[in-house]
Amino acid sequence: MDQKNTSRPRVVIIGGGFAGLQLAKKLKYAPVDILMLDKHNYHTFQPLLYQVAMGAVAADSIVFPIRRIFTHQDNISFNLAYVENINAEKNTVSTNIGEISYDYLVVATGSDTNFFGNKELESYVMPMKNLPEALNLRGLILQHLEQAIITKDEAEKDALMTFVVVGGGPTGVELSGALAEMRQLILMKDYHGLSKHDMKVYLVEGKDRLLAAMSEHASHKAKQYLSANDVIIYNSVHVESYDGLTLKIDDGMTLKARNVFWAAGVVGEAPEGMTAATFTRGSRIQTDEINRVKGYQNVFAIGDVAAIISEQFPNGHPGVAPVAIQQGEWLAKNLVHLINNEPTEPFQYHDKGTLATIGRNKAVADIWKLHFHGFFAWLLWGLVHILSLAGFSNKSSVFLTWAINYFTKNSDNRLIIRSFNRKTRMVEPEK
Repeated sequence: MDQKNTSRPRVVIIGGGFAGLQLAKKLKYAPVDILMLDKHNYHTFQPLLYQVAMGAVAADSIVFPIRRIFTHQDNISFNLAYVENINAEKNTVSTNIGEISYDYLVVATGSDTNFFGNKELESYVMPMKNLPEALNLRGLILQHLEQAIITKDEAEKDALMTFVVVGGGPTGVELSGALAEMRQLILMKDYHGLSKHDMKVYLVEGKDRLLAAMSEHASHKAKQYLSANDVIIYNSVHVESYDGLTLKIDDGMTLKARNVFWAAGVVGEAPEGMTAATFTRGSRIQTDEINRVKGYQNVFAIGDVAAIISEQFPNGHPGVAPVAIQQGEWLAKNLVHLINNEPTEPFQYHDKGTLATIGRNKAVADIWKLHFHGFFAWLLWGLVHILSLAGFSNKSSVFLTWAINYFTKNSDNRLIIRSFNRKTRMVEPEK
């Protein structure tokens, strides 16, 4: 299915995440034809996936139709497609809708959950990298609370009420804080018969501190906030195994839990077809300083799937939205330079800061050399996330939902719309 109709260079972008969208937007007035391919017809605002999982916001308020984003951009088309293989020798990609040619190919496929090769963990823990997984998580949490109310088996009740978050980065910290907040503010109010003392929240992190990519101040305050909300934190330990009930940690500890949520790492998610030498640590595609894939002339990679190895970033840039957005902007300029036979400019990342929220009125922020915590950081976190959402309707919806949740100390989005079967790991049809 090849729809190229002009003599202008075709830029095929695989992926409608932060990097891919920003690249396409910045090429709006460039002399190119753009074709974006994605297996979903929507863009997901991943930083708020955990709020969907916790029922704090509605699922459709953090996604936005890709076609709608480009309504007023004439040089782009979009196809809902799954890319199966990159055929660099032919300048084509094989997809489930046919073979598509390109003049320039940009891989912006993002990342997936890293289970570090442990198939047992992959079978039983709950990841949260996309919207369906966040909805699965929400369904499982709520189903287990419903089961805990009626079960007569005390040991099973304890396991149903035990929540373990693996990974102490921003996602793990934010999810742990949200669970602790639900226990404190909502559990006894909505689930009569359950006590907040029945619910246990653990956070397991392999490094010696939480939020290791942030400042020592942010790490300390995050641990302090979580501990004050009775989150039990284990640092410098790793999960060895989990069979759906028994979680074993490498320091000899064993926990009985029905809820183990995995936020311990990511790997690049790239299509087949590129040589093995192209990939570096974390299955990321190694590129040069203009995001051109090593060993290729007209194939590029940006965002979480890409790694520009340098002395400052020996493992590549961090897999966060600001990096993806800036790489998309930078590559747009460099593609125009290449088309016009002009010198290119090496990518330079401008770190504008990092934010993480730990619950109601509590967050941490590193802005350049300044470090904030508490209510101001929480307000800043909320403002940045509202402004970053795609579409006015989403911005309005999330803001209004947050305002209602804040004043009522509750949420209207804790709905079991799609029951999740943890054994088959599939959504069950209604009976």
